[in-house]
Amino acid sequence: MSLEISGKVVSKLQEQTGQGRNGAWVKQDFIIETQDQFPKKVCVALWGDKVKELEQYAIGDSIKVSINIESREFNGRWYTDIKAWRMEREGASAPQGDTIPNMPPMPNEVPPFVDSMQEPTDDLPF
Repeated sequence: MSLEISGKVVSKLQEQTGQGRNGAWVKQDFIIETQDQFPKKVCVALWGDKVKELEQYAIGDSIKVSINIESREFNGRWYTDIKAWRMEREGASAPQGDTIPNMPPMPNEVPPFVDSMQEPTDDLPF
């Protein structure tokens, strides 16, 4: 199952390492808080090379995370893992800068100076 979750990074937990049957492993969990009407905190795990990607995000950054959710049974109890496989800044695909889409560019010339002390010329026909 693959889903996306968006929110702010509120905490980065300690990196964990170990040795398994397939060699060394590294894991780091982080907490993301959704920006819904009723915000929820979710613990998401990063494994292997993905751990280094977390370094580019600071506490308070808004991100969108693609996740896989998996549950497994051990000794009659069920455990659920939420594993991230992609992270990006929220709004990363939005256009950068102060431009508004479909707006013509503003001219670079400065409008002429108007002296407000001068009497206005009235060239209206009525």
